[in-house]
Amino acid sequence: MGLDYQFVLWNRNKKRYDIIIVFGMLFYLFLFTGLTLIFKSQTTMETLLIRAFGTLALLMLHIILAIGPLCRLNTAFLPLLYNRRHLGVSMFLAALVHGGFSLFQFHALGNTNPIYSLFTSNMDYGSLTNFPFQVMGFFALLILFAMAATSHDFYLKNLSPKIWKGLHLMVYIAYVFILFHVFLGAFQQETSVLTVSFMGLGFLSLVTLHIITGIREAGKEKQEYEINVDQWLKVCHVSDIKTNRAKICTIDNGPVAIYKYDGKISAIHNTCKHQGGPLGEGKVIDGCITCPWHGYQYLPHNGQSPPPFTDKVQTYQLKLEKGIIYLNPRALQEGTYVEPIQIEK
Repeated sequence: MGLDYQFVLWNRNKKRYDIIIVFGMLFYLFLFTGLTLIFKSQTTMETLLIRAFGTLALLMLHIILAIGPLCRLNTAFLPLLYNRRHLGVSMFLAALVHGGFSLFQFHALGNTNPIYSLFTSNMDYGSLTNFPFQVMGFFALLILFAMAATSHDFYLKNLSPKIWKGLHLMVYIAYVFILFHVFLGAFQQETSVLTVSFMGLGFLSLVTLHIITGIREAGKEKQEYEINVDQWLKVCHVSDIKTNRAKICTIDNGPVAIYKYDGKISAIHNTCKHQGGPLGEGKVIDGCITCPWHGYQYLPHNGQSPPPFTDKVQTYQLKLEKGIIYLNPRALQEGTYVEPIQIEK
């Protein structure tokens, strides 16, 4: 592609995260296998593998979709977000094993091409109750593959964060396909109360989490600020901001993070250039604003990432009068230096 690709730089936390994922997956597979052999000993090995990896992928997908809203509700869940892509790739591999065994078991033992057989073995596409549910799972797997294949920051950078984010939001489309895949499959082949109940509970839990988060975030929409004669916005008192932390204010241009650090205040745009993380929810570490999502850093006085990184965000001018912080709502060009305001003693 004519672009440099850098391998993943494994650090201690990433290794620990991945070890937990691997052992968690193995534990689930052993537990599922053991319970199946105890309560449904007549189950064939092929069917056991299909169900084990299918339910594992389903469980992991619900965990992945819950991480986002959980982090918005409680920052204690942020460590789960740092390497969520690792969890997503692992989930895809489990789904791939499930899909591969299913394709072989039901469509690869005849003379017809397995993919062609998948789409033509059941042509009842006009029926709701007898719709070919395996096709829904196939399309979901394609979406999960596209996400796993582009999970590296190489693609994030070269596709642009906006396009990359849009691509990965297709996980919700995949989830809808999987909903139909599971429900229709359970009703057509095996009426499993446990499977349907599990899927229903997971769906309700995710919907509830997203609604609660949405209500909370709605309270952070554009706020009305008092405007002085110079058209500057009266934001807050300097004492309202904790040291090395920020006050987030939402204006026409979007959210702005006003940071207090080293006896000074500076303002930058709140959105991280990496994956759109909320910079104002992070803190100043070693003189740099650090995104709470993945640790990307920016200098508070110019919105630039420290070398050798080149990311930049918009900066804003501030005034401090009698302990009150005023913000100029006109954003400056990304990476523009703004003299920090010294806090009055």
